[in-house]
Amino acid sequence: MSLETKQVLITVKAYPNPSKKYGETVCCAGIDLETGSWIRLYPIPYRDLDSSRKFQKYTIIKVRCWKARDDSRPESYKVDCDSIEIVRWLDTGRKWHDRAEIILPTLSPSFCGILRDAADGPSLGAFRPREIVFSWKKSSLGNEAEREACYAQLSFFDKQKNAIEEIPFDFYYQFRCVGAADCPGHELSIIDWEIGEAYRDWRGKYTPESLLLEKMRQKWQDQICSAQNDVCFYVGNMLRFRDHFMVLGVFWPKK
Repeated sequence: MSLETKQVLITVKAYPNPSKKYGETVCCAGIDLETGSWIRLYPIPYRDLDSSRKFQKYTIIKVRCWKARDDSRPESYKVDCDSIEIVRWLDTGRKWHDRAEIILPTLSPSFCGILRDAADGPSLGAFRPREIVFSWKKSSLGNEAEREACYAQLSFFDKQKNAIEEIPFDFYYQFRCVGAADCPGHELSIIDWEIGEAYRDWRGKYTPESLLLEKMRQKWQDQICSAQNDVCFYVGNMLRFRDHFMVLGVFWPKK
């Protein structure tokens, strides 16, 4: 195991997921500031981290990590969570300039290109979409007993916490690629932690459920994907299904 110390701008935090192997973990990703390349940090037991190590998106962290042996994707690294140090958070001042100067150089010409090279190419990336439509479908919820069992088997040293619930809807973006006239169109699910948290936080405020979903559409389409914004999607694929990508988050400064 070759241990490395990296400074990473975190741009992605996926919704927490329980597993029998790792307990409840979060997949995070961002940009290695030394190389300017994408990196995946997993698993991170985010809710178990000390408060001094918890980070928002767009935080630069310093962390010891090593290339994952059980994940052939080139960007995937394991993390020494006790080594996480918060360097600084990049705010949205100066029209998001501090974030943009790191993120925009990593953009791929199109998602079509990312997908075409998925078998042996990058498993993380960012690009500009067009003709964006936000939608949702009722989800096929997992086995609740299995979820509870995952939480029940957390080790003695894990901090006690309530099981994080599954969201009963899957959210999607449909879009075409900027600069790809022959783009056939794509539909990707959204797994950003923020969208799950919004559903949980807003359901007590907006009723009936149809109003809640409309408010989410207003946020994730009308506001985030406004024609006034320079919208970029962050995407990543699955280890077992390299051609299956998901939207991990959105970068949306004003044009």
